[in-house]
Amino acid sequence: MSSNQIKFLKWSNKKLLLILSFTTLGMFGFGFAMIPLYNTLCKNLGINGKTDKNSYVASDSIDLSRSVRVEFMTSNNNYIPWDFYPRLHHIQLHPGENILIYFEAKNNSGKKMTVQAIPSVSPGIAAKHLKKTECFCFTQQTFTPGQQRAMPVLFHLDTKLPKDINTITLSYTLFDITGSKRSLLSQAIGHL
Repeated sequence: MSSNQIKFLKWSNKKLLLILSFTTLGMFGFGFAMIPLYNTLCKNLGINGKTDKNSYVASDSIDLSRSVRVEFMTSNNNYIPWDFYPRLHHIQLHPGENILIYFEAKNNSGKKMTVQAIPSVSPGIAAKHLKKTECFCFTQQTFTPGQQRAMPVLFHLDTKLPKDINTITLSYTLFDITGSKRSLLSQAIGHL
């Protein structure tokens, strides 16, 4: 191999290394930018089923002309050893009607744990119409080993809920945040 070919290969390798380094940095930066961008898009488009706990406006009227089925679901993230379920699996309500329901949680882990529930609403467009006044998901919940607790959710559907939506699913996923300093809900919602 001639010295010119060796110089060309060294220059090609340096150029390739530089391109790959900038590509890696660009992908890393894009990954960080995706979270706030995703949250902003979801909020502005009314998708993803995220509810806004700060958007509560008291209901002044009840739309008795229609009834909506609200279904409740739960799951545990990373198979945390908890019992977590709704007392009722579904209800019928009129838009504007305030409803109080309870979820049950029990720590079966044998150690003190702190958890936080992240809500989701389906269909996503219904999330902005589900108004929670009180919810266990607003704060972290700490349980001692074997502790069981009823956790309330007080909510209503506003009367502007689109007429073609007859069924809504409100689901919660329970996350173990023992030792975490920042609220998981604020991480999921971002700085909107």
